[in-house]
Amino acid sequence: MFFSPFDHALFTIGPIFIFVFFILVFGIILFTIIQGIRQWNKNNHSPVLTVDAVVATKRSSVRHRQNHSSSTSYYVTFEFESGDRQEFRVDASEYGLLVEKDAGKLTFQGTRYLEFQRIK
Repeated sequence: MFFSPFDHALFTIGPIFIFVFFILVFGIILFTIIQGIRQWNKNNHSPVLTVDAVVATKRSSVRHRQNHSSSTSYYVTFEFESGDRQEFRVDASEYGLLVEKDAGKLTFQGTRYLEFQRIK
């Protein structure tokens, strides 16, 4: 059986390419896990703060998956008295209760949203 130079290169470079691809994918997954653990740890070591804030904006992000399912993430941006803004990921139930321009007391820890108590 005769093998062309292309076949030889394919059998030589192919396994190397596949190995590098899997190492790259594994590295990205590992990096993402480490980033999540770092953020979780940083939040745990941050003080719990309660400040006056106003709901500035709300948004949602829908992710579609290959198996025809989807997931929605909800985000709310709060504006502080200083004019600074910070966005937090919130549960769907919280998202539904918050209205833009609501004023109240925001409680958070690092990047972790804990609670918003509306001023009546």
